[in-house]
Amino acid sequence: MTALRGVLFDMDGTLVDTERVWLDVVEAAARRRGRVLDAGRRTAVTGRSVGDTAAMLHGHLEAPEEELAAELGADFAARLAAAVEPRPGALRLLAALREREVPTALVSASPRAVVDQVAGTLTGHRFDAVFGAEDTVRTKPEPDPYLAAAAALGADPAQCVAVEDSPTGVASARAAGCRVLAVPSTEPLAEADGVTLARSLTDVDPELLSSLVAPEDGMTGCARE
Repeated sequence: MTALRGVLFDMDGTLVDTERVWLDVVEAAARRRGRVLDAGRRTAVTGRSVGDTAAMLHGHLEAPEEELAAELGADFAARLAAAVEPRPGALRLLAALREREVPTALVSASPRAVVDQVAGTLTGHRFDAVFGAEDTVRTKPEPDPYLAAAAALGADPAQCVAVEDSPTGVASARAAGCRVLAVPSTEPLAEADGVTLARSLTDVDPELLSSLVAPEDGMTGCARE
């Protein structure tokens, strides 16, 4: 029997198809100022919070940081209010985990108001803990959000699997000591120690997630091929 004590889900690009929406929001802000985002900046903002993105880009866009953050946050929330599409397999996986009474947490770098808005669209799934960008002192790629989520579930991070889609999120989860299931959306991801790749959440079930953590006898788990 494995020691899985929680599944910690990223939101944007993982459970819901919003990572492309976020990139559209950032690129629209750049276009309004006669700028473009190169590939490096596109990658850098993927999985980042509104505040971090504004801090990274305000010089390039020649816009005050607070003004840019407010603009990005408002545009993102407005677009999500129009439509939110779950990623393939997301609702089925959440239902299967709830059926097996596996605790779940939502761990996002989006503003808490956006997180609550999107969480309400996931067919009523009740997460045992929810974290947005404001809920920890530091957000992704720092480990704080995943450490806080594991603590809220009463679990050691090593007993949790984080499900992520971006390099920023994977770095956060790994730094916290979680096992990671990486399901790429807009950016490619590489398998590494403690990181297992999946093409889609349609390929994921509770048994796979359980296999990624160490057995209760203390043996060390490893990433699956």
